[in-house]
Amino acid sequence: MATSVTETERKYEAPSDASLPDLAEITGVATGPEEFDLEATYFDTPDYRLARAGVTLRRRVGGEDEGWHLKLPVSQDSRQELRVPLGEAVKTPPEDLTTLVRAHTRGAALTPVAEIRTNRRRWQLANSTGDLLAEVVDDVVTAQTLGSSTSTTAWREIEVELGDTGTHDLLDTVERHLADAGIHPSSSKSKLSQVIGVKRDAVPTVTKKSTAGEVVLAYLHEQRAALQNQDPRVRTNEADAIHQMRVATRRLRSALQAYGKVIDREATKALTDELKWLASVLGTARDLEVLRARFEEALNALPPELVLGDVKARTTRHFAPQEAKAHNDSVAALDSDRYFALLNAIDDLLTTPPLTELAGRKAKKVLPTLVNKAHSRLADRVNTALSTTTDDSLHEARKAAKRLRYSAEVAEPSLGKQAKALRKRAKAVQTLLGDHQDSVVARPVLLTLGRGDENGFTFGLLYGREVELANKTAAELPATWAKLKKTRL
Repeated sequence: MATSVTETERKYEAPSDASLPDLAEITGVATGPEEFDLEATYFDTPDYRLARAGVTLRRRVGGEDEGWHLKLPVSQDSRQELRVPLGEAVKTPPEDLTTLVRAHTRGAALTPVAEIRTNRRRWQLANSTGDLLAEVVDDVVTAQTLGSSTSTTAWREIEVELGDTGTHDLLDTVERHLADAGIHPSSSKSKLSQVIGVKRDAVPTVTKKSTAGEVVLAYLHEQRAALQNQDPRVRTNEADAIHQMRVATRRLRSALQAYGKVIDREATKALTDELKWLASVLGTARDLEVLRARFEEALNALPPELVLGDVKARTTRHFAPQEAKAHNDSVAALDSDRYFALLNAIDDLLTTPPLTELAGRKAKKVLPTLVNKAHSRLADRVNTALSTTTDDSLHEARKAAKRLRYSAEVAEPSLGKQAKALRKRAKAVQTLLGDHQDSVVARPVLLTLGRGDENGFTFGLLYGREVELANKTAAELPATWAKLKKTRL
């Protein structure tokens, strides 16, 4: 079983003759140095799929945390590190970790790609009460690539890692002191990328001069990364992971649908169908998660005298086995050839995108028309919903609001405040109608829970609350839509 920690650190290139600044001046207390000798073997596919995704997998001997380490990207300076004890295996990484990188390996073998030896000196920075704020390490590194051809290199680097009570402001402060000593941020995010010469795939940047194709592709790159980053977290059943992965899937699909005049829609129909499949698989687990939280919140809001019998236990007994099955089904889908084919299709799309003639034109000339088309689509759905007020018509309006929201989100880096305002107002409509849809889904479940049960009274109260919420959201739609109706690009 892997244990997990989140590390926040920055790396710096240090000339061999550079001296560290007086670290005690930064926080008031600096203890050290302590010295360690570390030996690590890094594993990857022959084409470095993990390294390109910002993921590292290693077996390290020496130091206080020796073992198998898997590092997954979280943010610019932070990574989640999962650790497994060394065990007897030397050249075969543990399954607890290899299963978490399947979104990248997709059946490809993991083999040793580099050996890195480090002589480390470590200082601990604390405050006046002894709380650990950060660690600064000075590493002298010797590395060798492995495989059909090998090369050896050596360098010196400085790492600064936050402790439990450290802040990003402290990282900035340490960085300024290091800069004064001639020590500057490293161009490599990891020792492995330094030795093999492979950096993490960069997300394309968007400027005011970007073309429509560049803007849409940059967004698709971001969502591909988000989907893959959430994959291991879904597998380990982390909170909100299933939701975030489903959102990335929906964003990809909405962007391809809304911008079919930029990235040829005919060429992406098969991909959007597969994205719909994945969103549906993840949706089962997500819907159960939302319903359980909804019922728990509603029960906690009731006066205690109205919660009769073992209502909370009954709710748990209802959801626990269903959620367990839904999670297992989600993981099975993520282990399937169909999922790997979907990921391959996304990669192929981003490598050789089927761009149209419009893709080469300025984003500011092309994107507003396409966003406004999504706006008109929503207007049609809302008008139908207001005239019929059926659950189905309100649900269709919600889906159209979501597409408009994501369409505006794609355009926001290029179009700025106007697209941002449109996105926020579309989100307000989507959220309102989402609350209505959650109520629609919740009511039959409450009927099932309350039927023929001694707790029926309390479940009946919850049912009545859902009816009231549904009526309230439907009544608020005209005013919420009015704010969005005239907001066009």
